[in-house]
Amino acid sequence: MFKQLAFAAVISFALPVTSAFAAGGAAHIEDFDFSFEGPLGTFDENQLQRGLQIYTEGCSGCHGLRYVPIRTLADAGGPHLPADQVRAYAEQNFEIFDADLDDYRVAKETDNFPANDSAGAPDLSLMAKARAGFHGPLGTGINQLVKGMGGAEYIASLLTGYTGEEKEEAGVVLYENTAFPGGWISMPPPLYDDMVEFVDGHAADTHHLAEDISAFLMWTAEPKMMARQQTGLTAVIFLSLLTVLLYLTNKRIWAPIKRAAKSS
Repeated sequence: MFKQLAFAAVISFALPVTSAFAAGGAAHIEDFDFSFEGPLGTFDENQLQRGLQIYTEGCSGCHGLRYVPIRTLADAGGPHLPADQVRAYAEQNFEIFDADLDDYRVAKETDNFPANDSAGAPDLSLMAKARAGFHGPLGTGINQLVKGMGGAEYIASLLTGYTGEEKEEAGVVLYENTAFPGGWISMPPPLYDDMVEFVDGHAADTHHLAEDISAFLMWTAEPKMMARQQTGLTAVIFLSLLTVLLYLTNKRIWAPIKRAAKSS
């Protein structure tokens, strides 16, 4: 009976591994060095602002951010734009369908980013959490213990993973991509050098653009990441101090009893 259960467990583990290799093998995900990684990491405010600009000028035509309130662009720990800039950004870039008016109106900062289903492209609100970048040997997930889930790395690797090769299948043009499972993706390369001009003069090559938009999408998926990390770090420090105090208190309480026991 035990041998049968062990054999079934091995088979159930091997099937997804085999299917992964049959689908085209493991994708190559580059380990980018983002500022928000690690227990003491923080979002780079300027990088998030650049990522917002890239999304607005290059991605919003096909992809929405329906779960992200526009007002959060003013939050500390995020892009942290002034309130008047957030208001102007909403009015200048988006229209929202208002059910009460049964018509479209100019977006307000209290609205969410609009959904965009016109191109059949996925919503990007939670993409950095929905995608895992690091799986470890044979899909075991071991690397995630060290490197984290790697959703931002997956997005950045995907955006920089185009090889320039194309093919057509069933009337659809596919583009070779080293980061996409299976190696071929229907989305054409969305980024190119100098597609965006930054006010701060930051480099706008494809590699830097990919890093900036990936960091921004990480923030949209985890807007409270910094606050959660700070709370966790505070809790660890508090529990460490409490452990030391309890240990010293325990020694002080039991010391006379131990001495009495030894003398007797």
